[in-house]
Amino acid sequence: MKQNKLSPAAITPQQAQQSSGRWKLFAVFAVCAFPLIASYFTYYVIKPQARTNYGDFIDYMVHPIPADLNSTALDGKPVALKEYEGKWIMLQVDGGACAEPCSKKLYDMRQLRLTQGRERDRVERVWLITDKAPLDTLLMREFDGTRLLRVDAAAVARWLPVEAGGNAADHIYLIDPLGRLMMRFPKDRDPNLIKKDLGKLLKASSIG
Repeated sequence: MKQNKLSPAAITPQQAQQSSGRWKLFAVFAVCAFPLIASYFTYYVIKPQARTNYGDFIDYMVHPIPADLNSTALDGKPVALKEYEGKWIMLQVDGGACAEPCSKKLYDMRQLRLTQGRERDRVERVWLITDKAPLDTLLMREFDGTRLLRVDAAAVARWLPVEAGGNAADHIYLIDPLGRLMMRFPKDRDPNLIKKDLGKLLKASSIG
C-alpha cells in the first residue's frame, strides 16, 4: 500500500527549520568551494590543450587525509594536519635523522615558497616525521617556519601514493586549501617546474 506524501500543512515547524538549516549549510559550503572548483575546471578542463602540469594529479577521493595519522607537535601535543587547511600545503615525509635527500626537500620547499613573492603567505610547508629520532637543532633553525609533525609511519605509508618501487620519502606532495591531497612531484624533481605548477595554481585559485 502506497503511503501518501506529507502535505505542506503536515510539515511541522521543527521539520521546516531543520530542512532550512541543511540548505543553508549546503549553500555556505558551495560558496566556499566554488572558487577553487571553478579554477580547476577552467585551468584543467576548458583549456586542456594548454595544460602542461609537471606534477602527477592524485584522486583525493581515493587518497583522503586519514584520521589515524596520530600527528603531534614535537612536544607531543596532538596537532592534526587539517589544522593547516585554508592554505596550499607543500608536504614532505622523512625520518628525524634527515639525511641529504631530506634536507634537500626542506630546502626546495622553502625556496619554492619564497619564489611565489607576495603570494608566499598562501603556502605552508609541512614535514611529517615518521619516527622518534631527535631533530638537529641547526636544521630546525635553517628551515624555521616548516611545520614539524610526528606521525604514524604505517598510516602515512597507507595514505600517500608513490611511484613504482619508491616510497613517500621520495616525493614532495601538494594539498589544496580544502584539505585535499591533489599533486605529487617526482623523486628527481626539477624545482623550476614545480615553481611553475605552484604559481599557476595560486593564480588560478582565489582561495587559500
